[in-house]
Amino acid sequence: MDQHLGALRDAVSAFARHADRAGLDVPVPTCPEWTVRRLIGHQGMVHRWATANLRGQSIEIDATERAGRRASSPVDWLRDGALHLVAAITDAPDDVHTIVFLNDAPAPREFWARRQCHETTIHAVDALSAELGRYPRSGDTWIDPAVAVDGIDELLRGFMTRNKSRLRSEEPITIGVLADEAPSGWLVEVSPAPAVVTLGARDEVAERADVRLSGPAVAVYLTLWNRSDELDLDDPAREPWRAAGIQW
Repeated sequence: MDQHLGALRDAVSAFARHADRAGLDVPVPTCPEWTVRRLIGHQGMVHRWATANLRGQSIEIDATERAGRRASSPVDWLRDGALHLVAAITDAPDDVHTIVFLNDAPAPREFWARRQCHETTIHAVDALSAELGRYPRSGDTWIDPAVAVDGIDELLRGFMTRNKSRLRSEEPITIGVLADEAPSGWLVEVSPAPAVVTLGARDEVAERADVRLSGPAVAVYLTLWNRSDELDLDDPAREPWRAAGIQW
C-alpha cells in the first residue's frame, strides 16, 4: 500500500503543477470537450467519493463537481480532497467494509489505495496533456515503471474482465500485452463474452497472441488508457479497444 499512496501523492503534485501551468479554461486533448477546470472538478469529486466510501458516508456527486469547478482556487480544492483521501485510507481498519468494484481486487483498504493511485495518475496525465497541447509520451511524465506495470495489471485483470466491460468482438481476437519491465505478459482473449485475461511467460504470450502491444511499461500503460499515441494496437484489436471506455 505504501507504493500506491506514494504514487498517489506524486500524481496529485503533478496534477496540480500541470493544471497551474496550463490554466483552468484550457482544453484537455486527452479528454475531448473537457477543460482543466472540469477535469479538476471530476477528479476532486472522485477523491471525495472514495473518502466517503471508506468512512461509510455519501456525497452528492454533481454538487461536489460543481463546487470544485466554482472554488476560488480549484487546484487548492483538489489538493485538499486528496489529503483527506490519503488520511481516510491510512486511518481505515484493515477489515473496513466498503464497495469493491473490480475483479481480482485486493482487500478494500488496499483496493482504494490502488484504484485512486491509478485514477489520479491517469487524470494527472490529462492535466499534462492540457499543458502540452497534445497527447503526452512516456518521457514527458513522472511515472515510475513499477507503477505503470501495476496499472496495466489493474486495467486488464480488474476492469476489462467485468461483465459490464465493453471490450468485445464478434470475431475472437487474442491480444498480447508485453511491458519491457514486467516479468510476465498478459494474454487478453476478446470475444462476444467478457474478456479473459491471464498472466503468462512472455514468450508464450507473444506466441499465442494474434496482435501485440509491447514497449516500455509507461508507454504501454498510457496507450491502454488511450492517453498516448506513442504506441498503437494493430488491427483488428484497435477499434474494439478504443470502444471499451471505462465505466465504474
